[in-house]
Formats: sequence, structure tokens, C-alpha cells
Amino acid sequence: MSNYFVHQSSYIDDSVTIGKNTKIWHFSHILSNTEIGDNCSFGQNCVVGPNVTIGNNVKVQNNISIYEGVEVEDDVFIGPSVVFTNVINPRSFIVRKQEYKKTLLKKGVSIGANATIICGNTLGEYALIGAGTVVTNDVPDYALVVGNPSRQIGWVSKAGHRLVFDEANLATCLETGERYRLVDDEVKAL
Repeated sequence: MSNYFVHQSSYIDDSVTIGKNTKIWHFSHILSNTEIGDNCSFGQNCVVGPNVTIGNNVKVQNNISIYEGVEVEDDVFIGPSVVFTNVINPRSFIVRKQEYKKTLLKKGVSIGANATIICGNTLGEYALIGAGTVVTNDVPDYALVVGNPSRQIGWVSKAGHRLVFDEANLATCLETGERYRLVDDEVKAL
């Protein structure tokens, strides 16, 4: 008996590792050589892999394909219908698998519904990507990013609340009371 759940309408290929308490819902397909951590949730109509690594406590909403070249660290939220790419200049008549560009979603990042993540970029820890955003560059830790093309409009706490910095470049999360410092355009938790 497995210690994870896979809906009967989903397919799991050979050589897949799925962590405990993970749930894979309707009409999903996990391709070979993919590793999924503990306590993850995949909504309906998701495709993952091949050769993808997903961390622990990751929530993947409906209608998402996570292609080879994308790596997802722990505590990541991927909203409904987010799109990932893995080649900059795809052509149906040219095989470019050797040109896959790595995309890294670092710990705690959240991506809003219908965002598009262009390959080759790193989304920093606890960054918040607004719904519909087209990410075309790396995103710093704790950054709040929106628009097409993406642009940073502020900073957020680990809990996802906008940070307002005082004259000493200090801010406090309204929900948790955690403190943050802004130094040289980087936010650090204290």
C-alpha cells in the first residue's frame, strides 16, 4: 500500500518517486524519472516531467505542465494555469532538447494564476508573482512582481504581505511580526 494518493484517472510512469501524503488528482500524468516530495498536491490536468524534481509541501493547481528543465524547491505555490517554457526559440521541425534552459523556483515562491514563466530564470525565495505576469528575468528573494513584461513593484514577507520600509530600511510583517531589512536592493529576514 502506498503512502500517497493518485486518482484512478491519472497516470504514473515508471521510475517515479512520490513522497508521503502527496495527492495527485484527476487526469494528471507524471512522467518518468520525476521526483515529487512529501505533502504535495497536484490539481486536475497536470503534467510533470520527465526528469523534474519537486520539493516538499508544493501546491500545484489545475491545468499546469511542469516540463523538463524546471526545478521546484520546498513550499512553492503554483496557481491555476501557470505556464512554463523550456526552450527560448521553439520550432516544431527542429529538436532542441539539448537547449533546455533551467528554471528554478526557490523555496516559498508563489505564482499567481495564468502567469507565464519564461525559461532560464530563477524566482527567488518567497517572491510573489502576480496573476497574469510574464516573467522574463530573474526575480529577487521577497520581490513582488507583476505585469507583462514583469516588473518589480515592491517587497513581501514570507507570509506574502507587502512590506513597507521605514527610514532605517526596516519593515515588519503585519501578520507574523517578523522583521526584515532592505540593504543594497536585497531583503533579508532578521
